[in-house]
Amino acid sequence: MYSTLLPVFTGVMDQGLVIDWTQMPTYNTIMAVAAGAGLLSLVLFARKLMAGAEVDFRGYSANFGVLGLILTITGAHMTLTWPFAAYFPFDNIIFGEPSLAFGVLLLAASFVLWRRAAVLEESADAARTVARTAEPLGVLIFGLGLALVGIAAAGVAFQLFVAPPEEPISGYFSQWPWVEITFMSGLFALVGLGALLFPFATRTFAVRSTPTKVQWVAGVSLALGGIAFLLFGALNFFTHIGLIVNTMG
Repeated sequence: MYSTLLPVFTGVMDQGLVIDWTQMPTYNTIMAVAAGAGLLSLVLFARKLMAGAEVDFRGYSANFGVLGLILTITGAHMTLTWPFAAYFPFDNIIFGEPSLAFGVLLLAASFVLWRRAAVLEESADAARTVARTAEPLGVLIFGLGLALVGIAAAGVAFQLFVAPPEEPISGYFSQWPWVEITFMSGLFALVGLGALLFPFATRTFAVRSTPTKVQWVAGVSLALGGIAFLLFGALNFFTHIGLIVNTMG
């Protein structure tokens, strides 16, 4: 998840790449896991609502609240303090700002679901009620979709997301930089597509309705993106620890 510019900023010594980790606090590991869990949770929540299945609204509220808190705190810290500024400041934008926005949206969802749980449980069409509440956020979510597509384009144009050889597993592909560039840029684009379709997907969202093509594509995009972020973030708990061990000097 690091760029090809990393060696330029940190320098290479005889024993390989050496990084001063006191100058670069990093926590996009937990951010990726929380973002993936959040995307998957939203898709599963929407599926239950549309199917008319029994939904524990306070349970989902707690879930969104936990994930939203993680993403809001880490995203806000990265957005406001730029911990990567000494090496590759663009990663503060790539990881920090989308995490902050998604975290706040999840907190808002948590608050609404908690406050309106009783009403939603008695509603004849909780899916439509939730969709109406979410519709005003469609403009922001559409804008975030454009932003994610912009990040994907930047990844390709500026050759970002390439792990150094010292990073376990991911670093193996440093000799073929297009592999991780394509994977990460495609992942951001995939989630961006789901966000772009969100405002249109909510228009006909109702209980026991047949999913439209727009709703199906949006759901699949967000679900696949969520799975990828969750698994890749979990993998990075190993690869990032390995990178730290291999570059402490």
